[in-house]
Amino acid sequence: MQVIFIHHSCFLVEIDDKVLIFDYFGGDRIDGYHFTGKIPSYQPDTPIYMFASHTHKDHFDMDILRWSGQYTNIHYILSKDIRISPNFLQKHGIDPAVREQITFVTADHTYKVDGLDIQTLRSTDVGVAFYVEYNGISVFHAGDLNDWKWEGAGDLINGKMSREYRHQIKKLATKPINIAFVPMDPRLEENQFRGIDYFVRNTDAEFIFPMHMWQDYSGIREYKKRISNLGMADRIIEIERENQVFPFGENS
Repeated sequence: MQVIFIHHSCFLVEIDDKVLIFDYFGGDRIDGYHFTGKIPSYQPDTPIYMFASHTHKDHFDMDILRWSGQYTNIHYILSKDIRISPNFLQKHGIDPAVREQITFVTADHTYKVDGLDIQTLRSTDVGVAFYVEYNGISVFHAGDLNDWKWEGAGDLINGKMSREYRHQIKKLATKPINIAFVPMDPRLEENQFRGIDYFVRNTDAEFIFPMHMWQDYSGIREYKKRISNLGMADRIIEIERENQVFPFGENS
């Protein structure tokens, strides 16, 4: 198994014969940022599964639908808030037949796509989070499911956010998780670590990748220093750059 941090919240996971790609978008889609992450090239018949947790432009890029012309065995698992009508696709020069390769998902449901078992959780923002199992490997991608405590939002809103976040994460408490991708957004300032800290302490995730960091990875080491339990701290993977490769398994 191999994990590649592409950029922001986009990760690529290679499991045996399959490639899972979560929340990809082109590097110049976000004003004020230039993301450099690139998806590796694969053989045209490689089984590729593109996940998009919601419609926000830092999590979904319509151009991924054009990849169906390059990869014959590609499938899309898209949150239902991503609306793609045949007329919309035609207007943007995309073959409407691509819809046959899309599975639209909603929160709190389970799906089976080829050999992938997929469970969705409800985001505290928009869309879904994904829990995916394949061939004995389990992967969790939070999307924008996080404890978004914003200064100035007020105790009522922030309190509701925290309760809902905890409710969703508790659904994972008894599940095996080999790899998890969880937000650690520096825009939250002193509240940056709230969501991931709850996740670390209330799941058995083996390896946890912080994400949604807007190219500022300094918080990872700061957070790890705050954890007194060294075994728990070691579960947090330190990301240093886009396109960083993390091998797991016998040859890692």
